[in-house]
Amino acid sequence: MGIAERKQRQREEVYASILQAAWQLVEKEGWQALSIRKIADAIEYSVPVIYDHFENKEAILTVFTKRGFNLLSDELLKAKADHETPATQLEAMAYAYWNFAFSNPQYYQLMYGMGMPGCDAVGSMPELQRFTGSLKDVIEKMLPDSNDKGNLVFLKLNSFWSMLHGLVSINMLGKKETPHEHDMGIMILKDFIKSFINGLQG
Repeated sequence: MGIAERKQRQREEVYASILQAAWQLVEKEGWQALSIRKIADAIEYSVPVIYDHFENKEAILTVFTKRGFNLLSDELLKAKADHETPATQLEAMAYAYWNFAFSNPQYYQLMYGMGMPGCDAVGSMPELQRFTGSLKDVIEKMLPDSNDKGNLVFLKLNSFWSMLHGLVSINMLGKKETPHEHDMGIMILKDFIKSFINGLQG
């Protein structure tokens, strides 16, 4: 192995160790407590080494945000593949979204740390486009053809996404929720999915 290849491999190893340490800190203390200094201390490197790989803490969080949306997209597409009709696909994808959020709270909170991503964020992040595209394709199949179908798909996609995120957020607020409260959240989710699909089908 040449000197250039060795340096590149070492750089990749440091990059991976930074992300590993950062994620361990997130799991232990929460993403709000993450700092470049804590990461440097955890991997026993100087702070400038971290900045040599990432411009700032936000750049590290962006990596995890992208990973989170890719993982979420994977779950939605798996759920979609298990069903044949658009209606059952959309229902399964909604439950997959809910399950992902509560199985991966650190990722979910990072992904929505600044609220709902806007159009600019979706347009600039392929991982977000993959996620929204997985939902858009199913919703589009359920709507009748019309001159305004493109705008209607956009509206329904954002309504569906906003409602899912809102329900998840409300249920995430109570960390000490009782089984009854969790069951109520599932019931509300089920009612929302049914009403939304009925509305699409007219």
